[in-house]
Amino acid sequence: MTIKYILLIIIVFSSGIIIAGGVFAFITIIGIIPRMIQKTNTNNYVKLFENSIILGGLFGAINLRFQMTLPFGIIFESIFTFFSGIFIGSLAVSLAEVLDVIPILTRRINLKFGMSCFMVVIAIGKLVGSLAYWLIPGFVKLK
Repeated sequence: MTIKYILLIIIVFSSGIIIAGGVFAFITIIGIIPRMIQKTNTNNYVKLFENSIILGGLFGAINLRFQMTLPFGIIFESIFTFFSGIFIGSLAVSLAEVLDVIPILTRRINLKFGMSCFMVVIAIGKLVGSLAYWLIPGFVKLK
């Protein structure tokens, strides 16, 4: 019976490592981190970016398993949520950019000017959708 549990632990741990490697490879292939470093001119902080991603993935995995709560209050929670939203939004926009969705869409609708407004509207739509999801009770069940 003990060997069965040890084998199960090894399989689950190995599976987690494979999935995490796939997620980090996906983020790397999209090029979100080098692009952020390039756009913000923060070449001196590459190690900080890398360590933050690794620690974020580790913290997220631990939090999913053990359902931890941090006693920092609503202010810390709001700041954390804000930065998490920025990262997820950047990831989504990077994915769309890699798939050439935005250039194809702008050519199809013949958009010549106002690309920055177009991107802001996409971000506002993401914000409103996220707020509706988290703040309206039962929003997910509304079908």
